[in-house]
Amino acid sequence: MSSNISFNKYIYDTIIKNWDADALTDYQGATLQFHDVARKIEKLHIVFENCDIEKGDKIAICGRNSAHWAVTFLATLTYGAVAVPILHEFNAEQIHNIVNHSGAKALFVGDYVAKEIDPEQMPNLEGIVFLPNFSLIISRSEKLTYAREHLNLMFGSKYPKAFRQEHVHYHEDTPEELAVINYTSGTTGFSKGVMLPYRALSGNLTFCLRHLGEKIKASDPMLSILPMAHMYGMAVEFIFGFCNGCHLFFLNRLPSPTLIAKAFTDIRPALVVSVPLIVEKIIRKKVFPIIQTHRMKLLLAMPIVSTKVKERICQQVYEAFGGRAYEIIVGGAALSKEVEEFLLSIGFPLAVGYGATECAPLISYRDWKEFVATSCGCPVDNMEVKILSDDPMNIPGEIVTRGPHVMLGYYKNEEATREAIDKDGWYHTGDLGTMDADRNIFIRGRIKNMLLGASGQNVYPEEIEDKLNSMPMVCESLVVQDGDKLVALVYPDQDETANFGQEELEAVMDQNRENLNAQLPVYSRISRFVLRYEEFQKTPKKSIKRYLYQA
Repeated sequence: MSSNISFNKYIYDTIIKNWDADALTDYQGATLQFHDVARKIEKLHIVFENCDIEKGDKIAICGRNSAHWAVTFLATLTYGAVAVPILHEFNAEQIHNIVNHSGAKALFVGDYVAKEIDPEQMPNLEGIVFLPNFSLIISRSEKLTYAREHLNLMFGSKYPKAFRQEHVHYHEDTPEELAVINYTSGTTGFSKGVMLPYRALSGNLTFCLRHLGEKIKASDPMLSILPMAHMYGMAVEFIFGFCNGCHLFFLNRLPSPTLIAKAFTDIRPALVVSVPLIVEKIIRKKVFPIIQTHRMKLLLAMPIVSTKVKERICQQVYEAFGGRAYEIIVGGAALSKEVEEFLLSIGFPLAVGYGATECAPLISYRDWKEFVATSCGCPVDNMEVKILSDDPMNIPGEIVTRGPHVMLGYYKNEEATREAIDKDGWYHTGDLGTMDADRNIFIRGRIKNMLLGASGQNVYPEEIEDKLNSMPMVCESLVVQDGDKLVALVYPDQDETANFGQEELEAVMDQNRENLNAQLPVYSRISRFVLRYEEFQKTPKKSIKRYLYQA
């Protein structure tokens, strides 16, 4: 498959080819066929045209996964505008910051986000659109108001004899043209808007079509669990699935374990794209209690019996994911070694990938039939990867990569861009790794301070510490990870706490934790404080030596 096809040509081709097939379904809700998607895209284009949105203008999207989220994203890129996807889990202040920093002209929001945001904090927006029905929440433009109120009339006038395949025309993108700005954080002082060009999107898509498209057929069902505002979910679940002609189902509600389990059973997806949390919960809750009984341990210790028992266990685990998936791809965070070893021991179709938002996101992957335990696959097509080490096979070094997936840089942040991409075009991941003779990559640690939430969201401890250090009786703090929880190590202000007893101090810190968590998205909230009675060890520059406290 040629990698020279433009991204929007892929969108055009799948719509024309699959015109009457099912495309997007809100789980337990309405279904859009590919021609419905094309019609809705065209209507949004009419709105954009008639309210002076130009090619290159920014359009922000913030809401839970849904068919209309997908339509809005596709309409933005096929118009030639720049999509700014925002995690719906960000709080109102963070959403305001991203909208303002990106200079977005329009904001599309879901029902939950609509209740949280304050339009007055985003004064440069032309309008805010409600994703469930594309109605206007607020309009600051007479042209926008007129276009939305008269949209059906304008559409009917433009296509009096119905909207057909020959009417589909999309923006012809170029490789270096900006397509998406994806923010790794929502706080002004730490905002990094990753500028992804069309070549990064089409490079990821071409790879997925080449390596997964043969196994996942057009019209096969796929379940979108991961947030589409995160590049992993966007690229592998949504964009690949849509361009492969699959029927995508969106969990447009809070994806609880019960709902996910039911959706797997109902939809029976042909491919499962997951973060470790989902896989680990299924294994720990449904499988380990069974195989850890005395009787099962005896059976597994008998070689001949063990093979049959493992086959039966593998089938049961496979059924928990719907019983049809070609493979289960895990990425976004480290999978528990215990769970990985178990899944591989029973012959489960597990694949692990590695990537970064800055690479839209794929850096490495390997099909489950060739997957090497504890690795995260091999470099994907057209991407170079090397380890900055004198002995890359044995001594960990920083993982760096270059190729068509690498971002243009960070929006309005040239200094951060220079730090991330060197003069030879290598993107420095900030991760430590090794690479074997077969080019399998093994992650050995993280150089960056960034933590990964259990569901794969990026957590930036400096942001949390910045807020925490300004709270009563806190001198300094450090946020670390304990399993899938975040813990704050706190060194209290010795002067302020001199006359406080232990219970009083703990009560103050409990209140601090409540106040802190109220300002944070759910995935980055602190589970507990651990009080310290001596200062953190520091570098000569007076920075805390974080590595000493990660355990």
